[in-house]
Amino acid sequence: MRFTASVRTALLAGVAGIALPTSAFAQAAADPGEPNSDQDSFEQQADSATGNTIVVTATKREQTLQDVPVAVSVTTAETIERAQIRDIKDLSSLVPSLRVTTLQSSANTNFIIRGFGNGANNAGIEPSVGVFVDGVYRSRTAAQISDLPDVQRVEVLRGPQSTLFGKNASAGVISIVTKKPEFDFGGSVEASYGNFDAMVGKALVTGPVSDSIAMSLAAGINKRHGYLRDLGTGNRTNDRDRWFVRGQALFENGGPLSVRLIGDYDKIDEICCGVINVQPSAATAAVRAVGGEVNTPEQIYDGIVYSNFDSTNDIENWGVSGQVDYELGAVTLTSITSYRESHAITNQDSDFTSADLIGRKFDDIGLETFTQELRVSGEIGDRIGFLVGGYYFDETVDQKSEIFFGEDFRPYADLLIRGASGGAFNVDLVEATISGLTGENYVGQFFLPGQGLDEAYGLDNEAYSLFGQVDIDIVEGLTLTLGANYTKDKKAITTNVTSTDVFSGLDLQEIGQVAIFQQGLATQVGGLLSLGRPATAAEIGAFAGANPAGFAAVQSGVQAYAEANAANPAVNPLLALSPLQFLPPFLNLPNSVEDGKTNDSDWSYTARLAYDLTPTLNVYASYATGFKASSFNLSRDSRPLASDIPALGQSGLITPNLTTGSRFAGPEESTVYELGIKGNWRYASANLTVFQQTIDGFQSNIFTGTGFALANAGEQETFGVEFDGLVRPTDSLSLNVAFTYLDAKYNSFTNSSIGDLSGFQVAGVPELSATFGAQWDKEINANGDRLILRGDYHYESATQISQGLPGYYGDGDQEAAIAAARPFRREVDDLNASITYAMDMGLEFTLWGRNLLNDRYLLSLFDSVAQAGSISSYPNQPRTYGGTVKFRF
Repeated sequence: MRFTASVRTALLAGVAGIALPTSAFAQAAADPGEPNSDQDSFEQQADSATGNTIVVTATKREQTLQDVPVAVSVTTAETIERAQIRDIKDLSSLVPSLRVTTLQSSANTNFIIRGFGNGANNAGIEPSVGVFVDGVYRSRTAAQISDLPDVQRVEVLRGPQSTLFGKNASAGVISIVTKKPEFDFGGSVEASYGNFDAMVGKALVTGPVSDSIAMSLAAGINKRHGYLRDLGTGNRTNDRDRWFVRGQALFENGGPLSVRLIGDYDKIDEICCGVINVQPSAATAAVRAVGGEVNTPEQIYDGIVYSNFDSTNDIENWGVSGQVDYELGAVTLTSITSYRESHAITNQDSDFTSADLIGRKFDDIGLETFTQELRVSGEIGDRIGFLVGGYYFDETVDQKSEIFFGEDFRPYADLLIRGASGGAFNVDLVEATISGLTGENYVGQFFLPGQGLDEAYGLDNEAYSLFGQVDIDIVEGLTLTLGANYTKDKKAITTNVTSTDVFSGLDLQEIGQVAIFQQGLATQVGGLLSLGRPATAAEIGAFAGANPAGFAAVQSGVQAYAEANAANPAVNPLLALSPLQFLPPFLNLPNSVEDGKTNDSDWSYTARLAYDLTPTLNVYASYATGFKASSFNLSRDSRPLASDIPALGQSGLITPNLTTGSRFAGPEESTVYELGIKGNWRYASANLTVFQQTIDGFQSNIFTGTGFALANAGEQETFGVEFDGLVRPTDSLSLNVAFTYLDAKYNSFTNSSIGDLSGFQVAGVPELSATFGAQWDKEINANGDRLILRGDYHYESATQISQGLPGYYGDGDQEAAIAAARPFRREVDDLNASITYAMDMGLEFTLWGRNLLNDRYLLSLFDSVAQAGSISSYPNQPRTYGGTVKFRF
């Protein structure tokens, strides 16, 4: 469902006119612990019902949003609750600069800030947006954080943050802060029920154990039927079946020492994620001919998919962390130590049809991560504040993968071969022909069930950072900030990949050369003998014996022709079968040419000048750089660099059908110039940011239909304007608006998976994103009961979903690859609302709905697996709604 252009324009203009001079996120400079009547921010007052004050740790020190000269958006616990943020990806509807998607499995969540972001679906690639939970870095943004347990606030820091965050913050940071245990006994329990039989239960209890120790325990369960019906298996997909438990202990006795310990565990057992076909091809007809089925283009939003087995996700995460703070006068020492493990076992029906083409796509990925941060912060006199620290990161990734043909792949390949050859060939004839040309027996050997790849990858990553930042009050109201970070990052991988796909191990060019030679020789000799047909083997032998010199000349000419034309599909018909060779032998690492190691180091810097124009208005200008170390492609598409091929050939390491590509992508280095102004008045507040951000060597990771193409873009650049504001015309009513304008383009990207993209706009990044919200919170009787109405509307302008499709670039036709993706565009109209009756005694009843317009769009676009010319996509979630009962005590 879509708003008409006139209605949308009127809505944007009308709400902007109401809320233009406002900000949802600015905050008064008063002490957050001591409200200050007239000068106290209305947002603090608005959040007082839940005990929230908008204080952030974006610079690793507690500051109000008004004071912190950083582009940061904050979503508080109250907003999360009232806006019914059911999942972390729902944050996109409140923060226009943020985009969150979950695609291939429940284990992968991808964050994009200001058009920059990557990392999902490949364990060797860390995200460009760093995710931290209570100061602990989460190297892979798995779905374990999606249920937002006992959250106090979520801070979204836009732009590079490498000078204060020890790992991979080249595009931004998402910092999730949970509630500390409290020394007053209390808690909450809630239960929700919604469509698709969604059932969510959560509970939190906190209180003192002694005068100096408080503890809390949070737990939750989330179940839902899938919103997609799988007509192949008869089950539903994209369901929910997860639970978590999280315990905390806090030591505080009023002295200089504070200790916070956190332990968490969560489990996910879900069927995810359904894929739809958005453009069929001749391969689609072959799928149906072997008894399989896919949806038609008219059914893409009908909530149906086709598989022959469920795509399962069995994910387990746990971790422990401890934060120790010790105050020495004006100096505070902080230590944060953590250890985490994540184990994800998935098995996906990767052909996304009900035919048994890909019978198994299994991944077993384990991560073990240890981090340690030490920092010292404090004041020197009245004018200088400082922070100095160090960060250590050690992680091991172990991945085992399998991809095997299913029972239907051989008859499916037979149909494709018949179609590609105009009926001249089939699987049996190809086997017999290649057997005759090579002298090997390949009869009954091609495309058998169970053939494929058995893969094993290991990655060791060790990194450390030294960072520091100093704030100097030059004069009253004018502050200069200088910061720097030195990072050293080492990675090493090992692989053990074995191919049992017989057909993918054949050199069709070399075999075709033999066929061209034999055919050419027979034709030439037949012509010389005036046979009017190709000569037989006996006739060729007789000609050679009778005329050795003439035969030698003919043979030499035919050989030259065969060598020159073996790579020409018009002469070598076997090359038409090369798309079926997508599981070729793998060149393992390390080897005598490739050591499988990276060793990166970099300095990042921040320089910022902030000035308080008035007590309620301040401005800042900043320059910052960021860094993200090299990433490895832990998949069967890891290919050696073209520059290594000569050395590999000299070492005898060239495997059949070895192509070039990228084993790894080099570091990302980001730069941002930013101007900002923040204002906060009694009834309104506003933030405006203008920025120019570039990333040199952006690590582009594109799904090609059979795997991933990892490459560095030369330079990706975004010019942007961000505005957010809030106004409270009455004590009961607040209105907020946020806009983001982005002009994202590739200044240089010569080696993309679809050719040179230099000068192109970046696909998937909407030019305009906007969010409008309103909340009415009114006490309605003498008992103190309140009625709370909340609504928000999120809009994203139309944008092309994908830059292009590599499957259409097979012969180097970039325009064909771009044209194939051009018709598929995404525009977002997302309306959410809730109504809550909150009783003063702690009981609340809420009715809520998300995506109330049932706006449907595509999240991604990619070449269908083993189906040339076919295009697939992941659809967004349809309308959801339900009711929640919550009791606070």
